[in-house]
Order: sequence, then structure tokens, then C-alpha cells
Amino acid sequence: MVLDLFAGPGGWSVPLHRWGIREVGLEWDAWACRTRAAAGLLTIRTDIAQYPTWVFTGRVVGLIASPPCQAWSMAGKRLGLLDQPLVHRAVADLAAGRDTRASLLAACRDERSLLAAEPMRYLHALHQSGEPEWVAMEEVPHVLPLWKQYAEVLRTWGFSVWTGILNAADYGVPQTRRRAILLASRTRTAAPPPPTHAAVAEPETLFGPVRDRWVSMAEALGWGATDRPVPTVCAGGGPGGGPEPFPSGSRKALADARDRGTWTARRDSGLVLASRNEGSGWAERHGTRENRPADAPAPTFTAEAHRWSWSLRSNNQSNATVRPVSEPTGTLFFGHRANECVWEANAGDGGAVESIRITAAEAGLLQTFPAAYPWQGTKGAQFSQIGNAVPPRLAVHLLAPHVGRTLTRDDLTLAA
Repeated sequence: MVLDLFAGPGGWSVPLHRWGIREVGLEWDAWACRTRAAAGLLTIRTDIAQYPTWVFTGRVVGLIASPPCQAWSMAGKRLGLLDQPLVHRAVADLAAGRDTRASLLAACRDERSLLAAEPMRYLHALHQSGEPEWVAMEEVPHVLPLWKQYAEVLRTWGFSVWTGILNAADYGVPQTRRRAILLASRTRTAAPPPPTHAAVAEPETLFGPVRDRWVSMAEALGWGATDRPVPTVCAGGGPGGGPEPFPSGSRKALADARDRGTWTARRDSGLVLASRNEGSGWAERHGTRENRPADAPAPTFTAEAHRWSWSLRSNNQSNATVRPVSEPTGTLFFGHRANECVWEANAGDGGAVESIRITAAEAGLLQTFPAAYPWQGTKGAQFSQIGNAVPPRLAVHLLAPHVGRTLTRDDLTLAA
């Protein structure tokens, strides 16, 4: 089997399940476990720090680990950075067969910090029986020094190991989500998967496959397609031409407009995304705002009096990044009120701004989960699951070499 620690709602599991590979996920969150059950994924609900490792020995071909990132993430208090020396000590002790977690946990400022050392407890136990064959781990970029410590240990156990930072957008995820990755194997040379996408599409060459342009929000959400148009906003009012652009918080208004709206190309307005920590002016720095393709989707307007643009604001901070729909989102954060995502309709020139909260289905698509993924729980629980998950399309690229899978177009269209 493949053992998936901190399995969440199934970001790693989606490709494994599709490929018919047996995976067992360990997860504590009740709603994530219910989502996994609804998706047909085998799950043990447990506290990973307390679960015995011996039950898996002799059975594991691959180990996956994505420890909770809240203690280390830019979206949280980042107490994990202060606890990092304690986590390094825990990893070193566990690699030597010494369990000092109880005393180290008492000294941690965030009790979640030490969870990043748990994969080593499982790896040490499995190593005694020559397992696993391969390892794949993912976390926020600040955890990279810890992954390098893991790599040093794994190399002494006969693994080839690669660690580094990968941008999910380079692998077809409509999100510039940077993550620290560890890949290790006993049977092959560990290396990062070749990127399939780039900020600018590459011309064909004689030296290998070209990279497509980063997948945009519009592509991921199907906006601009005939079967799922984005709303047409009429000058002077809402979708029906009424006095208000959109009733505050009205998801129904957006849905009704979407049913009868269309998209056409305009260079002076667009659907844009406000993201958390990458700062305003991202598009200008990358030269994409002025050089937007002429066929980039944007709302259709029935008159020149009002020019509406749509934004996805992922927090209430003043430095939120604003990107047009022809680009990927920034990293999506959920689970805190400051990171609540809303679509904003902005009239420009100091006009009104109306907000409509993003749906879990939309957020799931931006994270490359299948369109009909069976999210369970309250809205807050669903958003938390999505924000913490590994994008399945990134997982496809990371896992395929380990399981001997040659990727096909079907593998790369998980959201279909």
C-alpha cells in the first residue's frame, strides 16, 4: 500500500485512486475524513502522533506526508519558525530511534510544530524492514531546511533524495503556489518532475517538449466557455439592468447572470484576483497587464457609462495582489477570517464595490480537484480542507515516476 500521513481531503489520493493504487490515509479532522469517505478513499481517523507504526511494517511501498502548515505558513502566526530547533532535534532523535517528543512538545510555542517530525517516526519504523521504496513530502517553503535534514538521514539509509521549492503553476495548477518538496527513492534517481507550464508559452524547439502558458483562472473555472459563461453586467445596474450592480452578498444574482451571460474580449477591464502575500503590482512586474492577449476574456458591457471588473479578494489586507483572469491565482489561504475569499464587482472611478463569496466548488477547481468532488462539512470546514490540500494536479507529477506511470492527457485533466 501507499501510506498517506496527514491525508486531508485527498489531494494526493485523487491520482492514486484514479490509477487503481491502494492508498491508506491517516487523518484527524472529522470533516476531511467524511470528504474522503464520500470520495471512496480508505481512511483511518486518528491522531498520527499517537498511532502505532508497527501495524504498517511489511506492507508499505510508498510514504506520503504533508504535515499541517498552519504553524509555519505566512497565513498564520508562524510560531513553527520559533519552534524549528526543537523540530530538528525531534527528527534527529527519532531517526536514531529515540522518542523525545513529549519533552520537546512541552517546550514548543505551537503544539502543531512537532507534527512535522512525525514522518520520521514512521520512516524509522519502516526502514527496519527495508521500507518504503519511495517517499514524497510537501510543505510551505519555510520547511525546506527540515526537508534537507530528512534528506541527510534518508541518504544514509540508501535513498536517492531531492529537495527544493516548486511552483504549482509550472505543473498546470492555476495557482502560483510555492511549496517545499522532498522526493526520495531506493530504486531510481530522485529528481523534480519536468515542468509542463511557464509564465510565457515557449516556442517549439528540436530539444524537447515545449511548455504551455500557465493555466489561468478563466480556464480552470470554465469561464468564457459556452456552457459556463461569466456574468454580463449591464450598465446602470445588475444583470437585469436594475438600479443596483449586485445585491450585497448575492450568490443567486451571480448564478442567474451566469446562466445568461457571455464573454467578449476587452483590453480595459477584466476578472482579476486579489491574493494574500505577493503584494500589489504583481501583474505590472510581470508585464502582463499591458500585454494581455487581445482574446483574453473580460465582461461584456452594454454601454460605456460603467466599466465593471471582477476580482477575487483572498483577504482584507491592503496589499492584496490583483491579477486579471488571464493569469493564475496567488496561493489560496483559508481557515481565518482575514483570508476569506470574495469575488468583487468594481465599477471603477470610485464606483461601488459589491462582494460575493467564492464557493467551495470554485475554490476546489482552482486547487484542481475534480469538479464534482464531494466536499463535506460547513462552508468553513470545506474551505479549510481545500486550502490545506495538495493540488491533485501537482501530486500527479510528483507521484507518477514513483509508481511507474507515464502521464496521459487524462491524468492532467483531473477537474474534468
